[in-house]
Amino acid sequence: MAVTKDELQRRYSNVRAALEDDGLDAALVCGSEYTGFEGAVTYLSGFLIVHRYAYVLLPREGEPAIVFPSEARYVGEHGTSLVEEQVFAERPGDWLADRLRGQRVGVYGLDYVMPVRDYRPLEDACELVSWDVGFDLARAVKSEEELESVRDSVRINTEGFWIFLDGFEPGRTEQELLAPCEEFFVASGCGRATMDMVLVGERGSALPEFKIAGRRPIAPSDMVLPSLEIAGPGGHWVEVSRAVCATDASSESLRMLEAYEEYDAAARQAMRPGASAHDLHRAVAKGFVDRGYKLGHVTGHSIGMTMIEFPKIGEGDETELQEGMVFSMHPHAISGDGQACVYMQETWLVTRDGGVPLSGLPVRIFDGTETRHEATLRAPG
Repeated sequence: MAVTKDELQRRYSNVRAALEDDGLDAALVCGSEYTGFEGAVTYLSGFLIVHRYAYVLLPREGEPAIVFPSEARYVGEHGTSLVEEQVFAERPGDWLADRLRGQRVGVYGLDYVMPVRDYRPLEDACELVSWDVGFDLARAVKSEEELESVRDSVRINTEGFWIFLDGFEPGRTEQELLAPCEEFFVASGCGRATMDMVLVGERGSALPEFKIAGRRPIAPSDMVLPSLEIAGPGGHWVEVSRAVCATDASSESLRMLEAYEEYDAAARQAMRPGASAHDLHRAVAKGFVDRGYKLGHVTGHSIGMTMIEFPKIGEGDETELQEGMVFSMHPHAISGDGQACVYMQETWLVTRDGGVPLSGLPVRIFDGTETRHEATLRAPG
């Protein structure tokens, strides 16, 4: 799902308006092949990084450029970039330093993505300003074209959960359960833009540590929380998952589920334009906090062509929500003794009437012995 030129110009206009507000001369967007961190470059160019790293330079006035290290000349389909000026430099930092000398530059990825070899010449040539928040807020409201991509990703991710449930059977390993999901994701155009993890525990409770799926067979009393995160062909990341247990969930897990049901109802009401990210966090966290649970992971965050974007849905973030923002919400409820957790993911859309969960999956602990058809019949409505 390639970006259109009109959509790209809309993105440039939004970013340039943010540059002007922050007194910056240019945006320098860094991306690398590290899963989830390539999307900012795709967002401003249409180019998908296959290997190494790249930059998009967007001046407040003038034409953009996309810059690659010279060893990346044949590790990507460079013709997919809609940016006309394509630069292959032995050391991109040297080329960028010459272009940006004396300017004040907002850098997306300054702390986590930019290689040291490029930072050194740039820091002597211009003023570098860490601009992760500014850039993310400039792209937080999704266009209709982007929302089409988001919904397509949600469709693929949700089908992946159904595949996980269909294959769930005690005695199968974690790897055997996740492999068909990954096969479907890749066949649906996700490529490498997938991240599959699990949380697993015995006696109807999952331990709070995320892990890569291993060779451990699932026991009949295990609770399994698959963490399924993908970006579909359009490049927009989403996160959709639910808990699965073949036998009865523990009383602690069921109590956490009650808090999850309260979070779902609260998000539908509180996730509306004009509310702050802080207000939304307080509303959805209340059911967990009132029951004495710790929240071991950020409650939620904006999500787009980079897996994790600002604003975060958390304490003290006063960013005002706007219609068209998309959030991944995943309260991580952890018992006081640290021996039980429930972690389920959903991708939400902010509308004028409140939050809308996009997957259509009910908020519940799924019975691992039921079929997809049986689970669908149990869904409310």
